[in-house]
Amino acid sequence: MGIDQGKGLITKILGGFYYVEIKGETIECRARGLFRKDKIKPLVGDYCQIRLTKEDPTKGYVEKICARKNESIRPPVANIDQMIVVFSIRDPDINLRLLDKFLIQNEMNKIDSTICINKIDYEKDDALELKRIYEKAGYRVMLTSAEIPDTLEDLKQVLKDRLSAFSGPSGVGKSTLLNKIDIELNLKTGDISDKSKRGKHTTRHVELFKLNSGGWVVDTAGFSTLDLNKVTKDNLKHYFLEFKCGTQCRFSNCNHISEPDCQIKKQVNDDKISTVRYNSYKELYAILQAGGEI
Repeated sequence: MGIDQGKGLITKILGGFYYVEIKGETIECRARGLFRKDKIKPLVGDYCQIRLTKEDPTKGYVEKICARKNESIRPPVANIDQMIVVFSIRDPDINLRLLDKFLIQNEMNKIDSTICINKIDYEKDDALELKRIYEKAGYRVMLTSAEIPDTLEDLKQVLKDRLSAFSGPSGVGKSTLLNKIDIELNLKTGDISDKSKRGKHTTRHVELFKLNSGGWVVDTAGFSTLDLNKVTKDNLKHYFLEFKCGTQCRFSNCNHISEPDCQIKKQVNDDKISTVRYNSYKELYAILQAGGEI
């Protein structure tokens, strides 16, 4: 038997190895075969019990995965305090429907979202308008640019002493922002593909990084395919933060589309709920009603 070192944090999974931070040291571990049998898949961000090998105290085995407070499949990470959803205002242009789907996924997984609209040096006025729309919906919104250092100060404070994941499409500047926040990270960055006008993938695996200013961050490969197969036309409304007043509609099962005495539609007419967000909801609802997936 090896030495039980107590609880550790999985910071990287690569090539079948699990890199566990424990008492300030990183231990390279293998996982017990029992995990595969019990269909347990360790994730970056998992707290775990490990056992060191007698032959080499820098190596060990993951013995047990501790209970998770949340988990995300895309990106595959557990126990995060917040998801920083990064979109650029330009290059590539922001896709609001895709942004809303990222937010829906986080609501499903019970993960707090902070929206980061990046590259505001391209178009600050448009970014300010989006900030107004999404703050009205109930989200914290940060406007950033790697070219304007002052814009990164609030983001640094949001990350301090928390376990945060960065997500969003490729090319929006996630890794660049992290490099500016902590120059010792030295994460690989890439440019926008001239042919597709989409970002090139530069982050190849999920990894947890410790910030000098305090806290941990996960930088992930950019992606646009989300895990939304459990969203239906009847539960979609629960994933829009600003729809809380829908409980006051005449019908308890109101979907806020064509029903009479709908409080959501009234709030839209009174400009208390953004028309942009409501139209996004209606478009997604129509897709689900037609039997499609969003």
